[in-house]
Amino acid sequence: MTLLVGALALAAACSGNTRKDEVAEPVPPTYVSVDNRAYLDMTIYVYKSSQRIRLGIATGNNTTKMLIPSNLIFGITPLRFQASPIGGRRQPTSEEISVEPGDEVQLHIPPA
Repeated sequence: MTLLVGALALAAACSGNTRKDEVAEPVPPTYVSVDNRAYLDMTIYVYKSSQRIRLGIATGNNTTKMLIPSNLIFGITPLRFQASPIGGRRQPTSEEISVEPGDEVQLHIPPA
């Protein structure tokens, strides 16, 4: 019985071994800047593997900055972007781009 109490006391002493003054580094925001030179507004999506997430609308003949959700990026992460025109048919998709936290990806959509 004494051995069991000693083992529990040792386990309890080891469990409190974390430092309270250590704070996790904040993850910097990651953005995509969409330079939409087309006339039509575009819905912008990001692809991680086969997962597609809507980021927002890029207004025609304008530059729009959109936040990429931090839960998509872990270290260097390959992403693709798609611009789907509102009222149009073409849906250009970018090549795979390596992105890491804090980056700002530049996406240029040429006039149609």
